[in-house]
Parts: sequence; C-alpha cells; structure tokens
Amino acid sequence: MGEKWTTANIPDQRGRVAVVTGANTGLGYETAKALAERGASVVLAVRNVEKGEQAAARMTGDVTVQALDLTSLDSVRAAAAALRSRLDRIDLLINNAGVMYTPKQITRDGFEMQFGTNHLGHFALTGLLLDLMLPVPGSRVVTVSSIGHRVRAAIHFDDLQWERSYSRVAAYGQSKLANLMFTYELQRRLAAHGTTVAVAAHPGMSNTELARNSPTALRLPLTWLAPLITQTSAMGALPTLRAAADPAVLGGQYYGPGGRYEIMGHPRLVTSSPESYEVAVQQRLWAVSEDLTGVKFPVVQSSLITM
Repeated sequence: MGEKWTTANIPDQRGRVAVVTGANTGLGYETAKALAERGASVVLAVRNVEKGEQAAARMTGDVTVQALDLTSLDSVRAAAAALRSRLDRIDLLINNAGVMYTPKQITRDGFEMQFGTNHLGHFALTGLLLDLMLPVPGSRVVTVSSIGHRVRAAIHFDDLQWERSYSRVAAYGQSKLANLMFTYELQRRLAAHGTTVAVAAHPGMSNTELARNSPTALRLPLTWLAPLITQTSAMGALPTLRAAADPAVLGGQYYGPGGRYEIMGHPRLVTSSPESYEVAVQQRLWAVSEDLTGVKFPVVQSSLITM
C-alpha cells in the first residue's frame, strides 16, 4: 500500500472483536468508530461509562461499553473478568488510553499516575486478556506510544514512582518509553505462538484533550500553535488503525505519521529511539511490571527468540 493509507484501506472487520481503551473521546473514539464502521464488534473500555454510552450512540455498528479505570488494578481485574465472561475471543486489544503531563499524583495502588495509567494498567489488562487472543489467528495487541518517548525519557528503576523528585515531562516520557519496551518484549514472547502479534503506534501531534495538563508555560503557545503543528484526532488515529488492521503489519513494528519529524501525515512504518530497543532494559521492566501488578502472562521469555 502507498503512503496515503486511510480508513478506506481497512479490510472488512466482520467477525472480529476489538477492545479499545479510552474510546469515549479523541484518538480512541476515532479508532473505535472506524473499526465499528468496517464491521468489527467493538468494546469501548472507558472510565466514565456514561460518556462511553454517549460515544457508542454516535457510532455505527455493534458497539458496547465496559467500565475500566486503569488507575486501579482492582478495576482492571474486574474489567478483564467481565470481558472474559461475555467474549469468547478478542482479535484486537488496543491500549490507547492515557494521561499526559499530570501534576504529581498517584494511582489507587500507589503508582505515579502517568506510569501507572499509561504502562502498568495496560500491562495488567493485556496479561489478563491475552489467553482470549492466543488462539485467534491474526490477533494483535496495539499499544499507543508517543513522540514524547524521546523527550527526557529513561526507565528510572531507582525511582520508578518519582518519589524523590518529579518532572511531569520526564515522567510522561518514561511511561511512553515503557509502552514501546513492553511491545517489543511482548512480541519476543509471542513469537513462539505464531498467532498474536504486538505492535506499537503513535499519533504525532494531534489536537486532543490529552494535553490539557500541559505546564502553564507551554499551554498558551500550544494553543496558538495548535492549528499549525497538530492534526485532527481522525488523522492521529490512523497509525493505530494501520497497526491494527493493515494485513502487511508485522509483530514488533511501530507506526506513526509520515510527515516531517513524524508530527503529521498519513501513517507509515517508523523507528523508535535507540533506548527503546535495549533488550536487557525491556526484560527488567517486564519483570518489575509483573511484580508491581501481580499479573503473569501466559507466554514466557525465550532466549532463543530474537526480534
């Protein structure tokens, strides 16, 4: 397919089941809407069920809502149990929900808000749902990262929860770097099964509610510059949709806008930061994430498999 990949390129999704987190607004809404329009049965996994129902009512097709609060592992477990009771398969799990540049806060489980929501919540959800995906040919786990994974980003194993000091920008970078490292390590573990793959995507600079917590010094310039340096949520969702639906996608790939600096444009295969490919750090993060969430995946590490 050419570089102008759009929703028109999404194959028929009838018979497929997609779970999309954070799907009541922005990128998640556009992702869920496009998949439903192509025939998928879509579950909007959202914190605010009322807003989720309102979003579902604006979509065409088979769309239902599931309560999910990624800031609470109890809620993640309850959502996974509810999904397992009503679904016999999942073709697409799209880990889209996220928070950005929040003031220092902790989740109900004591995790720094951005790391806990963006990475640990999705890590736990994926682990709890993965056995509904492993038997399904062509199933995919798509995790949404950000160009922010390059900004002041590292995995701070000595202070993962930012208890000693806090930078909302660096904490966001850590969470988005973790999304990529999770994807790459998950793909290594999935490779032996030959059915499910893990893929990542990022929306570039999209005009969504996500930046509402931007530092005050950035908020005004971003407001003025937004029309020039951002694209619509519908465009921003295209890399996620391509990662989810393009038959040519391979496990371990990363999709983003094709324009300059990956800020805007139609989706294409892109490359993440050198740090994101450090296997030893990926594996350490995986082990720590299992310990913090108490979730063990039904796939194991194999030293014989490399991406």
